[in-house]
Amino acid sequence: MTRVCLITAPTQEKALEIARALLQARLVACVNLVPAITSLYWWEGQIQQDSEVLMIVKTEDSRLDLLQQQLPKLHPYSVPELVVLPVEGGLPAYLEWVRASVSG
Repeated sequence: MTRVCLITAPTQEKALEIARALLQARLVACVNLVPAITSLYWWEGQIQQDSEVLMIVKTEDSRLDLLQQQLPKLHPYSVPELVVLPVEGGLPAYLEWVRASVSG
């Protein structure tokens, strides 16, 4: 099943670096970078506010375990965001492209 994953990164450069590594490893089919988001969140008992880049990642169930293993190695945060959402439907040709892209 196709999945959309949300990952945040501290900078555009780091998001590009992570995206390229995930693509080269065929863990993901596509990464969209949404720059200049403002994130507010709890960290170490305080509300934090930071500018981040949102990475919208398309992959398959079969690649999620490896993605979860590799992301912490690539990411500068001690607890990187990785939220996985199911894809309920879509253009069949696109969903097939995602499957083919991650299977190499």
